[in-house]
Amino acid sequence: AKRTSREASGSAAPKPGWAGPAAAAAAPATPQIQLIPASPEGALDAAEEAVDLLLDSGRTPGDVLVITTGEPHPWAAHELSFGESAYWAQHDAGDDVFYADAALAARAASRPVVVVAVNGGPEAAAVTALSAAHSRAGALLIVCGDPQRINSVLGAGV
Repeated sequence: AKRTSREASGSAAPKPGWAGPAAAAAAPATPQIQLIPASPEGALDAAEEAVDLLLDSGRTPGDVLVITTGEPHPWAAHELSFGESAYWAQHDAGDDVFYADAALAARAASRPVVVVAVNGGPEAAAVTALSAAHSRAGALLIVCGDPQRINSVLGAGV
């Protein structure tokens, strides 16, 4: 097995919270969570602004998954009009931002950044979307919506 520079140098104990390579492989890192307060009507716009900022800051489009809880994002609705095969082929290509609604989110692959627009829909859709988003976000989970609703959903065990 390869030795890390820390092991090779015989330096002091690892930093607190360092679990070592075996634990890191066993338990995925918890993504950083950011909340952007927005009304259900404004959640999709807030999510779009977050995506624009991510791309402007150097994230590649393929790093980003956007999940909606209410009405699907217009891109998803448009792409699904060509059939599910074409829609999921774009997902699998992984070279662009991918948009899915809560019902389809469980099928989406993990991405470094997941943005959730809590833009209405039933409580169950919000729970499904936030649960899927949390398990698929590698580094960052951004949730756009009503903070009270989000906190109540997150408090429900997401």
